[in-house]
Amino acid sequence: MIRVLVVEDDPVAADAHRAYVERVAGFTVAGVVHSGNDAIRFCSRNPVDLVLLDFYLPDTHGLAVCAALRAAGAPVDVIAVTSARDLSVVRAAVSSGVMQYLLKPFTFATLRGKLETYAAWREQVVQPGEVGGQNDVDRMLSELRTPGQGPLPKGLSASTLESISAALADAAEGLSAAAIATTVGIARVTARRYLEYLADNGIAQRRPHYGSVGRPEVWYVLVRR
Repeated sequence: MIRVLVVEDDPVAADAHRAYVERVAGFTVAGVVHSGNDAIRFCSRNPVDLVLLDFYLPDTHGLAVCAALRAAGAPVDVIAVTSARDLSVVRAAVSSGVMQYLLKPFTFATLRGKLETYAAWREQVVQPGEVGGQNDVDRMLSELRTPGQGPLPKGLSASTLESISAALADAAEGLSAAAIATTVGIARVTARRYLEYLADNGIAQRRPHYGSVGRPEVWYVLVRR
């Protein structure tokens, strides 16, 4: 079993990440902590193979946690689980040895893909011995660069899904399918299909919105992680 430490300051998101990990075969949650210093202490005292690391922590940045783990010689791998989109942060994460970079918000299928990709890579590199040649090295490294996102339902596109997620992120009170359709420039029925996908995967929540007349309209609110 691959032992995973979840590092996330939001307790609700931490519980969700724990539940996601426990649904993937071959993985077990070694612990859940909510700060960078607790993550460093946990790894120094407990066997951990993989850290799911949020970058925006209350006491330090996730990159500082990576540096501390490397300095301590902790034999752990790291998957960043963060909303940080700044290219300088992405570059620094790669330089720090981060194995995968997972942007919030994400679905269970996306995380599962990342974990399964990591497991396939790990199975090859933990074996004793030597590689046969350059082709073997290239193949092992390519395992980590294979897209880990689960396939979207037929008719949905990743770019449109990202645009809708971004629109929800900018609307704290949520948006209706009609509002999303206008914002993104798609048909209302199409917008509803994307929003239902986000809700079914725990990325958005359905909430009734009561107008002045008529039945309440369903609005969709992004789940903040």
